[in-house]
Amino acid sequence: MRVPEEVSRDVVTRLRRVEGQIRGIQRLVEEGSECRDVVTQLAAAQAALDRVGFKLVAAALTDPERTGDVDELEKLFLKLT
Repeated sequence: MRVPEEVSRDVVTRLRRVEGQIRGIQRLVEEGSECRDVVTQLAAAQAALDRVGFKLVAAALTDPERTGDVDELEKLFLKLT
């Protein structure tokens, strides 16, 4: 399945935001920040990545060419959980 252009742009934007979050986490670790602060940011980055994955699966669910691939879509969804 190809990702529609509008979904692709949104996904790339979200991934760039996560990339910035990860750099921020690296900085926190390098600066010796509190563990709770680092873990909080890790959880936020993970949630953002999950949302990217769900966005991609949702795009696949709405693709009329993919309606017969329920098993494959289910496997993709389960990989995110």
